[in-house]
Amino acid sequence: MLFNATSSKAQLNDTSKVNLIDTTKSLPKKFHSPRKATLMSTFCPGLGQIYNKKYWKVPVIYVGFGALAYSINYNQHKYKTYLNAYKDMLNNVPDAYTNLYINNPENLNTLQHYFHRYRDLSVIGAVALYLLNVVDASVDAHLFSFDVSENLSLNFHPTLINTAYVNHYQTGVSLNIKF
Repeated sequence: MLFNATSSKAQLNDTSKVNLIDTTKSLPKKFHSPRKATLMSTFCPGLGQIYNKKYWKVPVIYVGFGALAYSINYNQHKYKTYLNAYKDMLNNVPDAYTNLYINNPENLNTLQHYFHRYRDLSVIGAVALYLLNVVDASVDAHLFSFDVSENLSLNFHPTLINTAYVNHYQTGVSLNIKF
């Protein structure tokens, strides 16, 4: 009796009725994954922006990386040049630093610290640009289906406010939001 009760059905399916799809309703929008955009932009900078269809951001990202890479290379080269000249001057190596036209070890030390600092700042800038790229892809993916149509508005205009306890009007500002 237990097996018979579990396999029985309370209603029979009516196969004579055909389920029609309502064509007046619009089809749901394709799902846009913020996780996918974030991962794509993490593995290859700019790929998340392409996934989000923000193509104009990709050249901006790569120009930024190119400029920062140039800055890192330039400052590293100058840093090594002045560091080696400073070491040679302290070790009394003759004519190793004459092409720099600096004969003061304090100036060489200041210059090598200057280029060291700007090399480090350029590296920090490259890391910040990478993180900004990932965050931008994630935020754009979250806001991908956000409504930005023309019928959205925000209006400020002056108004009179009735204060019930004093029974007179005050001037104020009204804020109307239309969706």
